[in-house]
Amino acid sequence: MNVHKLKQDICEIGQRIYNRGFAAANDGNISVRIGENEVLCTPTMVCKGFLKPDDICTVDMQGNQLSGRRKRTSEVLLHLAIMRERPDVKSCVHCHPPHATAFAVAREPIPQCVLPEVEVFLGDVPITAYETPGGQKFADTVLPFVKKTNVIILANHGTVSYGESVERAYWWTEILDAYCRILLLSRQLGRVNYFTEGQTRELLDLKKKWGFADARLEPGMENCDICANDVFRNSWQACGVQRRAFEAPPPMAKPAPPAAANTTGTDTEALIQAITDRVLAALSK
Repeated sequence: MNVHKLKQDICEIGQRIYNRGFAAANDGNISVRIGENEVLCTPTMVCKGFLKPDDICTVDMQGNQLSGRRKRTSEVLLHLAIMRERPDVKSCVHCHPPHATAFAVAREPIPQCVLPEVEVFLGDVPITAYETPGGQKFADTVLPFVKKTNVIILANHGTVSYGESVERAYWWTEILDAYCRILLLSRQLGRVNYFTEGQTRELLDLKKKWGFADARLEPGMENCDICANDVFRNSWQACGVQRRAFEAPPPMAKPAPPAAANTTGTDTEALIQAITDRVLAALSK
């Protein structure tokens, strides 16, 4: 493992989130796991657009700083909480992309079934409960969601995304913010057109074929409304999430239950007789 190269990768992603306007001043933090008990992370109070490899700190999985000339970010506890729950995760990126953060401030659920790329790469995106950033309570807000998604909106704060590399972790943030911008622009035009159930299921089939997980494909979700944010809906009340700006998509059609069998025909005959009697009564007046 080339640790210096990983530090360079962190600096490159830091520059990208700064150049995209995802991290003003010293906002944001980035981490990469390099061992069972070692994680590289960005320092506090340093602009992410001007990081150098020797600025990067090393911490253990409890957040204790092991090395680095600068003090580690206090929000590394958020990254460590994700890595403990998801051993497959090697990197986390936390920042404040403005369009996605607008949804975090409004606590507006991200509509589904609108863009193919978002359906394949993101799926349903949860919004956490709010806690003051930096402490363990703040880090723990992601725990109800971390196993069912790779990107989370932090209420009134920003986003965190994660994956098998720092490049991949950053991707999910960029895709989410671009999508939120498109949603806000389409809302200004007057409406959002949603996919049909058939169109959405085609995308979910592609997602499964390409090896991307989606909570809507898990056991127990077979009868969910795949465009209605059903995966994380149970968390909305506790997290203060509510639809206000975007209407819910039309409910997906469900097959009608089979009619009860009638072996004697008595019920049908009685219904026909009742209708006939009412028609004759009306004609006789």
